Amino acid sequence: MTPTRFFLIRHALVEPSARAVLYGSMDVALCDLALRQEAASYRWLAQRLPQPARWFVTNLSRTRATAAAIFAAGYPEAALDAEPDLAEQHLGDWQGIPHDALPALLTHPAHPFWPHGGEEHPPGGESFRQVQARVAGVLERMATLLEGQDVVIIAHGGSIRAALAHAMGLTPDQALIFSIKNLSLTRIEKHGLDWRVAAVNEEPWTPPAPEA
Repeated sequence: MTPTRFFLIRHALVEPSARAVLYGSMDVALCDLALRQEAASYRWLAQRLPQPARWFVTNLSRTRATAAAIFAAGYPEAALDAEPDLAEQHLGDWQGIPHDALPALLTHPAHPFWPHGGEEHPPGGESFRQVQARVAGVLERMATLLEGQDVVIIAHGGSIRAALAHAMGLTPDQALIFSIKNLSLTRIEKHGLDWRVAAVNEEPWTPPAPEA
């Protein structure tokens, strides 16, 4: 049986003013300086990703801009289908507030590796448990409709954690243990009824310089 393979890439680094606040599912731009500095990562992704493949982005422009940079680095340009249910967690009333304003607003203990816990439900937004549910639905649908194909998804740290949680049967707080790096590649596969995690945070490897 040929597995359905998912190649999940976290979008590139966003611009500095966005990083100063909780931006969640706000539509923020990429960092121009980082785009130039990370040229090698785009070239690696252009060579590493499978051809042919179905490509998906979210409704947030930073994913489409990241895909465009991969195409510019050498991957043959592909059609991009938008899938809003793979977007980042919507933080509701918390979106746009400074990071240091968040602790006073929490109703659950903060996560040791994330500003808020997996069950925390921001007013007007969604909990990470809800993110897991919507991402799981998309992955199962794609695995059925695109069975046996390669699928490239430019997504977000939150939705990639949610994908890993679905594949591994993790709780929301367990999923938040993962640190998903910008422009890293995470690979999961659907084999019949079963999910397999093939790689997390795969990145280009630079060999050490030869000794003189």
